[in-house]
Amino acid sequence: MKTVENNSTILLLFKMELEDGTEIESNFNDDAIEFEIGNGSLTPGMEDALIGKAAGETVSVELSPELAFGMPDENNIHSIPVTDFPDDMPPEENQVIAFDGPDDSEIMGTIISISDEEVQVDFSHPLAGRIIKFTANINAIL
Repeated sequence: MKTVENNSTILLLFKMELEDGTEIESNFNDDAIEFEIGNGSLTPGMEDALIGKAAGETVSVELSPELAFGMPDENNIHSIPVTDFPDDMPPEENQVIAFDGPDDSEIMGTIISISDEEVQVDFSHPLAGRIIKFTANINAIL
């Protein structure tokens, strides 16, 4: 029987929840999504939970922050002049917004504080430091 291994391409239905059961993301009511194990599209803990499993199997694991989205890193906190924000979209604390990153990429940042002059933005993953419950059904191994 074929099982998931490093470099496998799989079709996956999955759900991520916070420790309190708050759903973060789910595609259980949609089509399965294609992922490649080992290319960084899933966290290390998610990949570890899937490796060795066969098509049709369902896994459910609780991932520590280190195996999910890592811990917040104070080196990822940056000050941005408040004048860089458009007048029609004033920054708000705890707001997660997209910023232009290198090579036309998009980087998500969480506004952690606002003063008259600048906005403190944490570019750590928005789920950094959180325990994540990951449930997945392997629809197919391609």
